[in-house]
Amino acid sequence: MAASATATVLDIETPHGPARAHLHRATDPAAALILGHGAGGGTGAHDLQAATAAALVEGASVALVEQPYRVAGRRSPAPARQLDAAWLAVIERLCRSELAGLPLIAGGRSAGARVACRTAEAAGAVAVLCLAFPFQPPRRSGGAPPQTRQSELDLVRVPTLIVQGESDPFGMPPAARRRKIVTVRGDHSLRGDLEAVRLAVGRCIGRIVAKSPRAAG
Repeated sequence: MAASATATVLDIETPHGPARAHLHRATDPAAALILGHGAGGGTGAHDLQAATAAALVEGASVALVEQPYRVAGRRSPAPARQLDAAWLAVIERLCRSELAGLPLIAGGRSAGARVACRTAEAAGAVAVLCLAFPFQPPRRSGGAPPQTRQSELDLVRVPTLIVQGESDPFGMPPAARRRKIVTVRGDHSLRGDLEAVRLAVGRCIGRIVAKSPRAAG
């Protein structure tokens, strides 16, 4: 299964301004993967592109979502509640139109992965994909250890794949019954071994696609 030559760019209204989705359609898709970007980055991040390529090969259409603050040209992220509300508005629109009827895998890199975890239940996701989840902010010199984001991971009640660089300064999230951790060479950027990122994502998406009623039909 392959993608169209170019992405379809969709401007989508949210409660906090327009977001933008870059939609890559698989031929005869059996699932949908919607991914958000990191706090200061965009949808062109290397790991997001690797995940997109892997998902398309497995038969999942992919939407890479720019949050409203990035569309507006700002680098500083909006508060979490605004990020979550905008994200859910985008998902609602895509899942009733361009991606209607497809099982949803929600995810993102870094801050985008946090958004996907916090909203997985509300979005109706069947699985969550986290690229470089920022588990614990690096400790400042002389300061107390910062709190982890374990509570955000614990909100997720569906199978979760976390692809994490083995030397990520944000630490290593723990595995759990529904949470699988795949470590790859490199740091928070995941650029050290993009092929390993593609393989991990491809296996995850492939299992979901295989269970899809559309694949069976």
